[in-house]
Amino acid sequence: MRLLLLPLGAALLLTGCIDKIAESRVKSALLDAGLSERNSACMAERMVDRLSISQLRKLENLAPREGEPKKPTSLSGYVERVRRVGDVEVLTVTSSSAALCAAGFG
Repeated sequence: MRLLLLPLGAALLLTGCIDKIAESRVKSALLDAGLSERNSACMAERMVDRLSISQLRKLENLAPREGEPKKPTSLSGYVERVRRVGDVEVLTVTSSSAALCAAGFG
């Protein structure tokens, strides 16, 4: 019985570590995109819980179009860039996270 619990416990611990690493990377990407520290932390927590790793990678690879500033000038500008990803779930989670975090509900 103990042998079975040890790998299960290790797996749960590893999952928690992976989630924290993913959250940290998402937060860094949001900060790099020009979002505030507070919004980045709030949104990253929500987004990691709701999006897959492949969806989060789509956001990580999001870049400005030619002629656009490197960083959007507003939170709504960032959400508008996310629309380009072409994934409805990514857009929905990002926009709802942005709205809730900006309003202080995150």
